[in-house]
Parts: sequence; structure tokens; C-alpha cells
Amino acid sequence: MSELKKVMVTGATGYVAGHLVKKLLVEGHTVHAAVRDPSNTEKLKYLNELAAKSNGEIKYFKSDLLEVGSYAQAMEDCEIVFHTASPFTLDIKDPQKDLVDPALKGTQNVLETVNKTKSVKRVVLTSSCAAIYGDNKDLQAIPNKTLTEENWNETSSLQHQPYSYSKTVAEKKAWEMVKLQDRWKLVVINPSLVLGPAINPNGTSESFKLLKQFGDGTMKMGTVDYSIGAVDVRDVALAHYQAGFKEDANGRYITSAHDTSLIEMAELLREKFARYPLPKKTLPFWMAWLFGPISNKAMTRKIISNNLGFPFKADHSKIQKELNVEFRPLSQSLEEFFEQLIESGSLKRL
Repeated sequence: MSELKKVMVTGATGYVAGHLVKKLLVEGHTVHAAVRDPSNTEKLKYLNELAAKSNGEIKYFKSDLLEVGSYAQAMEDCEIVFHTASPFTLDIKDPQKDLVDPALKGTQNVLETVNKTKSVKRVVLTSSCAAIYGDNKDLQAIPNKTLTEENWNETSSLQHQPYSYSKTVAEKKAWEMVKLQDRWKLVVINPSLVLGPAINPNGTSESFKLLKQFGDGTMKMGTVDYSIGAVDVRDVALAHYQAGFKEDANGRYITSAHDTSLIEMAELLREKFARYPLPKKTLPFWMAWLFGPISNKAMTRKIISNNLGFPFKADHSKIQKELNVEFRPLSQSLEEFFEQLIESGSLKRL
């Protein structure tokens, strides 16, 4: 077992953070959970239930990504900071305000507090594969058409793939700031699409929305020819934990278990949930190009042109070798996630 420590987790009620907090508590650590509203007992009840069953302790602190200095109290006496808080939504009105500011200014805010908190020795940042590439088409120009930790997203912007842009500028800012000092170390986790059952079954991330669309008939006519990386949320949480406690953890870590596609995910789900209106075919490109922007404003024609039909491939050997992370089967992640949506009432039981 790792030496017991005090650690801070930003966005502690989030999808990945929930499983990370669980692991930390089970191992007996004291978790300083930085949240927007410590008085919201309904939102915190899932973490409190975890704490009640574990050897660790959880303490809540009011913090906000855009409020300078608001993480100071939560970070006091902590040796490791896990910065997981960042919005993951595609339904936005103002990309700068809704995505870039919380990601970039939030990271800067947290790390400026780290610079002032002498107890902190390591920061683990939740970035994304979105900071490594922008569109699937980008992979055509890199060696072996395979993403590695050496790659950076150079094609996203406020106008095109603003979520990916927000993750890119936030991670770059973190690497800029760590170079200006020599007390604390930065380790970055770069997950692809995160799937699997959540600590809070009523989550709101894009992962929940995608699985619901698989099961509620939204995609019954078919899905687009979109390839993507996927990884189980519990494996992502373990990656964070290992990045925090393994002494030789270093640099960025692609955390993507499976090179898959939307239609393959639907086919895996159909093996157990055939009664649901899961998509059975891939829609032709012309149909996606014509109707995609109408049905989903985030699905622009540029996104369609730069992603549909292009394969996704990522090299996850570094995290397996250095952090000893082994990945769950994609079928397990999907089935357990889908089952949770049914149990929580997010999908009708058929």
C-alpha cells in the first residue's frame, strides 16, 4: 500500500474524479475534495457513502475554477493535487466562456496556488486525447498513422472543435508553468472517450448522452462512420492514482484502451441488449453531411469531412509499461454502463 497522504481533488463529484476518490479512500488517504458547493448534500451523498465504507477520510472545500485563490484552503498540507475539474460538453453557446476559460484559467488558477503551497510535490492533470489530436484526418500525417504522447493537437480552434482546443491550451499552460519552478512535478493523463458505470448514476457528461442515444432510438436509423478511442472510467481513475503515487511516473500518458467506432460499440451492446433500438448500420457519408448539422449543431460539415471514414489509432504502451495499467474489455465497460442507465431510469427498461 502507498504511504498515506493528504491529497486534493478538484471537481471531486465528476465522472472520473468519483472513481479516483473511491480508490484514494479505499487506500486510506485523506481527500480534500474541492467542490462548488459543500452544502449540497444531495450531490455529495455518493462520495459520503464511499467514505463511510473506507479507511480514508474526505473533507469538502468550496472552490471555483474562475475564482483566484479559491483552492488555497483545500490545498493546504496536501502533497499531491489531482486537477480533474474541466467541462466536457458539446452543447455550448459561447466557446470561450463555456469551455476555454474554465479549462485554461482554471488550470492556471490551480497551479498558481500550487506554486504558493510548499507541501505540494506533484500535480496530476486530467487532460485528454483531444489535446493530442483534433480530427481523425490528422492521423494521416503522423508516423504509422498512430497517436503517441509526442503528438499535439494543432488543428482545433475556438471555431472548430472548441472542446479539443480548450484541452490543448490548458495542458500547454500547465507544461509552461511547471518549467518555471523545480519543487513540484507534473504528470498528465490523456484519456479518450471515457465509458463505464459512474459513482453518481445521474451524470451529465457527453458519455452519458451518447449511451442514452444508443438506447432511446435517436440512432435507430443508423450511426455515422466515426472511429474513436475508448477507455473504462475505472481504468482512467487507476491511471490517475498510479500517476500520483508511482515515483517514476513522468510526462503524458495516452489512456485509451480500444480503437473502436460507434457502430462497433452498438454491435457490442446488441449482444446483451438486442431489445433496444440500437443502430444496426452505418449511414452513408452524403446523408451525414447533409443532415448532420441539422440534427446536431455541434456536428458541423467540417467535422464530418475531417472525421468520418478516417480510422483512429493510438499507442497506449507507455501507460501499460510505466504505470502498470491494464484495460478492461470494451464490452464490459459498455454493458455495465448501459445497465446502470437502465437501473437509474435514464433508459426505459424493455
